[in-house]
Amino acid sequence: MKILVTGGAGFIGSNLVRIAVGKGHEVLNIDKLTYAGNQASLSNIASKPGYRFLKADICDATAMRSAIEDFRPDAVMHLAAESHVDRSIDSPMEFVQTNVVGTITLLQAATSYWQSLPDSSDFRFLHVSTDEVYGSLGETGAFTETTNYDPHSPYSASKASSDHFARAWHDTYGLPVLVTNCSNNYGPYQFPEKLIPVVILRALRGEPIPVYGKGQNIRDWLYVDDHAEALLTVLSNGTIGGTYNIGGNNEMRNIDLVHLLCRILDELHPAASHESYADQISFVQDRPGHDLRYAIDASKIHEELAWTPAQDQESGFRKTVQWYLDNKAWWQSILDGSYRLERLGQS
Repeated sequence: MKILVTGGAGFIGSNLVRIAVGKGHEVLNIDKLTYAGNQASLSNIASKPGYRFLKADICDATAMRSAIEDFRPDAVMHLAAESHVDRSIDSPMEFVQTNVVGTITLLQAATSYWQSLPDSSDFRFLHVSTDEVYGSLGETGAFTETTNYDPHSPYSASKASSDHFARAWHDTYGLPVLVTNCSNNYGPYQFPEKLIPVVILRALRGEPIPVYGKGQNIRDWLYVDDHAEALLTVLSNGTIGGTYNIGGNNEMRNIDLVHLLCRILDELHPAASHESYADQISFVQDRPGHDLRYAIDASKIHEELAWTPAQDQESGFRKTVQWYLDNKAWWQSILDGSYRLERLGQS
């Protein structure tokens, strides 16, 4: 297929693009290259004939129309989003602009293109979202595709809005839309502001490892390559107009996850002091609106599309720790800011 991917220089997007190109798909990657966009994450496929990159803003209607009409994709996979909860608390309007206005702009451009196709039956628009739109769970239960929306942060509220617009475009205009809602992703190339890279990199640098509150918040952790495979499966075989929850079958309290990462680091890269990295754990004030528990019921995608995560409760974390140990140049350029200079040279 010819697939247009938005946000393909980000964490999930870059892993998806790499896998899609490896499967023989032709990919146009559109990314604005904000602070979290990094073309170094795609350096190993940058010269492949099936890969193209366009620096553009999904809120730019003219650019989106031109990109879609020039590339003439078989599908759009929309991942571009502001996604960090803490940043959404400080700058909510940036999240509204990208996640809501940008999604609507892209939907309009895709609809215009789709309506012009002589045979539009094979075109698909996949809108990628988060389980955070569902709000917070108690000690039991899991989110299903019919769980009521109950967002608690500006980030999750903006994603909930974009989900509704994507579905509205299907119901109103007939655009062949699919929606996915995933649990917390982790893995290679994750920007060092999210929990897992924060733990790994602070541990390696001998700094305090911050844990919100008492670390009792529970998340369902999904390895990013498993997520990418699920997205391509939904794109190819999902029911138009349908929603699919994608989870890792891997619930864990934050404090237990941090201790697991420290144990893996103790094994793979022992500290010079011979002490456990867990000694660096430091509890900090909880953030506002911090949902207690997320859990995904992924039975629909398993039963309908035969997808299940390949990584178990430890293997993906072990792969992730090893990747950060082996790729210091990638994350060091982000920590020291040099990746921004490299990006300026490419634009």
